[in-house]
Amino acid sequence: MIGTRLARRVILSPNIEARAVGKVPRFLILHYTGMDSAEKACLWLCAPESKVSCHYLVDEQGAITQMVGEELRAWHAGLSHWQDETDINSLSIGIEIQNPGHGGGYPDFPSVQMDAVADLSRDIIVRHGIAAVDVLAHSDVAPGRKIDPGEKFDWGFLHGRGVGHWIAPEPISGGAFLQQGDEGDAVLALQSLLKMYGYHVDATGKYDKHTRIVVESFQRHFRTGKIDGVADQSTVVTLHKLLKARPAQVA
Repeated sequence: MIGTRLARRVILSPNIEARAVGKVPRFLILHYTGMDSAEKACLWLCAPESKVSCHYLVDEQGAITQMVGEELRAWHAGLSHWQDETDINSLSIGIEIQNPGHGGGYPDFPSVQMDAVADLSRDIIVRHGIAAVDVLAHSDVAPGRKIDPGEKFDWGFLHGRGVGHWIAPEPISGGAFLQQGDEGDAVLALQSLLKMYGYHVDATGKYDKHTRIVVESFQRHFRTGKIDGVADQSTVVTLHKLLKARPAQVA
């Protein structure tokens, strides 16, 4: 079994299968459990009837449990899209981070837990050669269906530890904005930029419900000060800066 030396224990989930032929990990997907405790999450991730699993579970104290070998396909991403890929489970490693989530009070992620997530993520991306832009939130690859790990998750901290692509967001201010119901070239340009970054959105020139949801997902990861699905100046400038800062060799 391929894994990390950082795991404190191994509890294997039966919810696994082989990766699709020719597919290897190129994405790292971060989640929160949305459950009351890490032990309850572990039991659910091991229950055949749940039909879910992950490669790693990180509890509130930073203890890491490996649940699926990295060579195998875990069932963590569900129906997801990124960079025109649809079988995200075959192309990713999934980390579940214990937090009861938005439905359970959504507490802050403890610093000891964030340290462990940073160490584990760094270990994975170095061993698999995962690009910074391919360290993603579950909400990035499943907009509208998932919102984890959410706006309290400190992507800036991870970036400072060498994990993920991130910049300080443009401050929120006034100015022109785009919102649901708008149409035209400006909307088309926004959709094209989001798609260029990797989000699943069609460039139609119509700011429909799905575009609003994708903008919310972008904000939840990169501009957490206001998550409203409105493409204000702060959101658009932050997106431009991220694209500009993206390594040239990444498609």
